[in-house]
Amino acid sequence: MNLPNSPIWDDGAWPGLPELERDLRTEVCVIGLGGSGLAAIHELLKLGRRVVGIDARSVAGGAAGRNGGFLLAGLAKFYHETVRQFGRGFARGVYQATLEQIERMIQETPEAIRRVGSLRIAASEEEEQDCLEHYRALRADGFAVECYEGPEGKGLLIPSDGVFNPLLRGRILARQALEKGAWLFEHTPALEISGQEVRTPKARIYCQQVIVAVDGRLERLFPEMAGRVRTTRLQMLGTAPAPEVRFPRPVYTRWGYDYWQQLPDGRLALGGMRDAELEAEWTYADEPSEAIQTRLENLLRSIGVRARVTHRWAASVAYTLDGLPVAEEVRPGVWAIGGYSGTGNVVGAICGRAVARAVSGKKPPDAALLGLFSLLE
Repeated sequence: MNLPNSPIWDDGAWPGLPELERDLRTEVCVIGLGGSGLAAIHELLKLGRRVVGIDARSVAGGAAGRNGGFLLAGLAKFYHETVRQFGRGFARGVYQATLEQIERMIQETPEAIRRVGSLRIAASEEEEQDCLEHYRALRADGFAVECYEGPEGKGLLIPSDGVFNPLLRGRILARQALEKGAWLFEHTPALEISGQEVRTPKARIYCQQVIVAVDGRLERLFPEMAGRVRTTRLQMLGTAPAPEVRFPRPVYTRWGYDYWQQLPDGRLALGGMRDAELEAEWTYADEPSEAIQTRLENLLRSIGVRARVTHRWAASVAYTLDGLPVAEEVRPGVWAIGGYSGTGNVVGAICGRAVARAVSGKKPPDAALLGLFSLLE
């Protein structure tokens, strides 16, 4: 437990961005330089808007760069559950939107992404039956899925999914945004937010619209969201290269509570076990805890990995009561994006693009935004 709280994705090569130290005027201020905030910035730049982006930490320094690196189609709940809760039309539209967003992400940052599919592995007979329902629902709507049985266990193979280095992708997107004319600043927390002004420790940003693109602690920034979203801690660990095992695809198991992937160099990134200490994990703290890390290490050994643990880290994310993300105008001129319920890598980017268009008075031009844009109306 004496390892620094640093994700396996961080190679230490990021030179960093300056802190904002003088007042600026712009059209849109984006608060949060994670995946959703950077997606919003790129969409705003595409629309010809002037943009300033700030982050209290660093580019992808929160959950956006500290997650498990899964690119999964759909929402947080499995597809058949989404169908049951919201209907086939909505579920199908959102799933198609996420498939198209994954394709878009591959085109934007191919060096950060591997489309290798994903495995959902059943940890019990009950979960095997649920996998069968999951399979039938996807097949019924024409989406790619296969029944799977292999060294990892029995379950489903979803070939359209993939994995990526989330921190690398965030840094690439930030560099691209800078090259296109955005002003980006790290270590610049927003102290006061209105639709016309954002106050930071050393300067003010005068603007016409604000997009707050954070996930964890969203209800702290907007107390009016208390009860709708709730912040929790997700924890992971990473290992040295583990030649004794081979996981060509990412695995999520035990109803999605546990998950891991093996990197091309043989290292593993493994997370989960939140349900073992559920009440304790509803917290704003984002340091790893000994209780969960011990359980994660036991899980690591149970899947045959003998390599030493080199990284332990945690991140704050927000869950919503209905599993749908937040993407709305919460105050005049202030929009909020977040509440991805632990699966924001793809959905967050869609929300970022959709809200960028909404603040610009635009409707979505492509099908990849249609499924979730209904949440903004």
